[in-house]
Amino acid sequence: MPEEAVTTLRAELERFGRAEEGFALLEVFLEVARPWLGAVVLDPVGLHLPDGMTEDRAVVQGLIEELERAPRGKGRVVERGFDMADEQARWDYVRLAYSSNQATVWSRRGRTTYFEASGRHKATYWLPDSLKRDYFEALGSRGWTIPPDWLTAVAKRPKPWWKRGGR
Repeated sequence: MPEEAVTTLRAELERFGRAEEGFALLEVFLEVARPWLGAVVLDPVGLHLPDGMTEDRAVVQGLIEELERAPRGKGRVVERGFDMADEQARWDYVRLAYSSNQATVWSRRGRTTYFEASGRHKATYWLPDSLKRDYFEALGSRGWTIPPDWLTAVAKRPKPWWKRGGR
């Protein structure tokens, strides 16, 4: 059975009128995608508030300071997971994802990345058609404007597993 087509949507905060708009779009995505989600994680090292963030700066700075005080494991991979069933954890993740060097939302079996923010200046959604449809319907029902280039983005079928990679 062929894999479902996937649409790539750019989601850097700079592309929105206000950073909070990007946060709201991610928050709606996390609510809609909950049944599809696996791990929702970020790198808590070197968190830094986005420049365009106007609201909740003090609250998010407090979250950052709290994470910086938390003891770190001795392993090389430092990752902090978030429970998407918890409304406060979703709110925290949305603000911290754009503050992190690396934040990722995985599918249930960890085979697909649905959202990734990296290097504080790059963010992307990769949405299968069915999830994209549900997400866009939720955005519209909540009164959020869907970026015009998201509406015209063309879904593509993923490459077969044997053609993926750099070789």
